[in-house]
Amino acid sequence: MLKSTLSLYRESYSGLRREVWYLSLVLLINRMGAMVLPFLTVYLTVQHDFNLIDAGLIVSSFGFGSVAGSYVGGWITDRWGFYRVQLWTLIIGGVLFWVVGQQETFWGFWVSIFILSVVLNGFRPANQTALAYYSNPENRTRAFGLLRMTVNLGYSMGPFFGGILIVSLGYKWLFIMNGISCLLAALTFKLLLPRGRQEEQKKEKQSPKNSRSAYKNIPFMTFVFFLMIGAVCFMQMFSSLPIYLKDHLSYTEQDIGLLMVLNGLLIAIVEMPLIHKLGQRFKPLPLIATGFLLMGISFYFLNMAASIFVVIYMTLLTFGEMLSMPFASTYTATIAPEERRGEYMGLLGIGWAIAFIIAPTFSLWWAEIYGFSSLFWFSLVLGLVSGLGIYTINKRTIKYFE
Repeated sequence: MLKSTLSLYRESYSGLRREVWYLSLVLLINRMGAMVLPFLTVYLTVQHDFNLIDAGLIVSSFGFGSVAGSYVGGWITDRWGFYRVQLWTLIIGGVLFWVVGQQETFWGFWVSIFILSVVLNGFRPANQTALAYYSNPENRTRAFGLLRMTVNLGYSMGPFFGGILIVSLGYKWLFIMNGISCLLAALTFKLLLPRGRQEEQKKEKQSPKNSRSAYKNIPFMTFVFFLMIGAVCFMQMFSSLPIYLKDHLSYTEQDIGLLMVLNGLLIAIVEMPLIHKLGQRFKPLPLIATGFLLMGISFYFLNMAASIFVVIYMTLLTFGEMLSMPFASTYTATIAPEERRGEYMGLLGIGWAIAFIIAPTFSLWWAEIYGFSSLFWFSLVLGLVSGLGIYTINKRTIKYFE
């Protein structure tokens, strides 16, 4: 039993190029410093006395910036190459975190977070395009899985360290350390992945004008639409969940950080062998749909308002995340024309970005008016609609995709 388990782990991680591992290390450093976003709603309401609706509007600016950044990042990546876009967005993003930490007013926060989000999300299409470039169809899902594993491990450690920082030094240090992590990631990227000639030669041979735009690909747009609905359900983990845990279950910031650690540890331990085995047996669409169904079902347990059920919620949500996200990225990279891969990855990012606009604005407004219990029932419905929608895309669309 132990021998077969170890063999499965070896298979899951074997055959990946060193550039994939380097990209994953860069993301791990960057995301270990991701302390601001998980505590942003709490910071705005506790430190600056914004009400839930205003806090939701401020956090939604990150979503608007994500839409713009995903579009611009995809466009620039297809024209300038993924190397420069990744390097400069990390550097500029590091400086902008410090700028956000100096804000005091509603519009100061809104504008600075919007600009920060544009830059941070401009990085994502370039990063995913690079990963697709350094992988092949046989190991692409595992490459995206490795990247996601390091990202989520970093994200889980970020809130943990952030909770300690808040208790010991105060909220301002979240912005300082998040900025430092971006600059360290940029330095690591520059040292480990020196720019070569392959990317430039490839760009000279291809033109985005010769292939179908992602924005005219109706089947892919349909897929992104249902994914966006499920993403609104998932995004409750960053918008409404921290406030619910703090105000209704009396969690401290450190307790919230520890719960996020569970998410990252599960992904670190389970995701790679899971997607390796499932990817060999099933097509991406049913797996993505199942993931969103699990996310929806998880909110049934969150509504029971007890710590043990919060753990069950996080476990189910994490398994849903592991099924939906890596296969969605792999799927997009596979069906995208190579010369428009940045654009397709950007559109996938836009789906998540629109969800980030809707989730904090709508969910915190809903919680303020109708309560958290009602919000969590609605989130359950969103997860089911997303999963069933992806399952029931008509046969012509599925045939087109595959």
